[in-house]
Amino acid sequence: MKKNTFYLFGGCIALVLLAIFWYSVETHLPPLLIESAFIIAIGISYLARKKVTDLIEDERSARITEKAALRTFQVFWVVFCAISIGAVMNMLYIPQLPRQRFSEPSQEILPREILPPRMMGYLQLGLLCLMIFLYVGFRIYYARKYGDWETDEE
Repeated sequence: MKKNTFYLFGGCIALVLLAIFWYSVETHLPPLLIESAFIIAIGISYLARKKVTDLIEDERSARITEKAALRTFQVFWVVFCAISIGAVMNMLYIPQLPRQRFSEPSQEILPREILPPRMMGYLQLGLLCLMIFLYVGFRIYYARKYGDWETDEE
């Protein structure tokens, strides 16, 4: 298995954990399910890491890793901050009393929640999956840019 395949596999494991977390919350299962799923996922990741064949660390692969990590951080913090600001604004939103019009009978129009507070956990786990996939994408980009996948050494 190649490094990038391993990273994609890790992102898929994170998505599966997100689905298990969602299922546990929706069906009101005890936290033991998600906790044991997380431990099993770490074990699977450890075993999959041992199957990676291209773990040669040279200056070029170190440079690719540095650039991919930096770009992932630069993109992710913008996305994370924007979503977090929106979530905090939603949680701090205080609905105003509905104004009654004189011509209509009194009908209370309650504002809809954009993001229920319990969705914040789902959102954060989804953002972690996004971070993994961003890293893989940038790693693929910089590996092509710096010639890490070239087989011809001439």
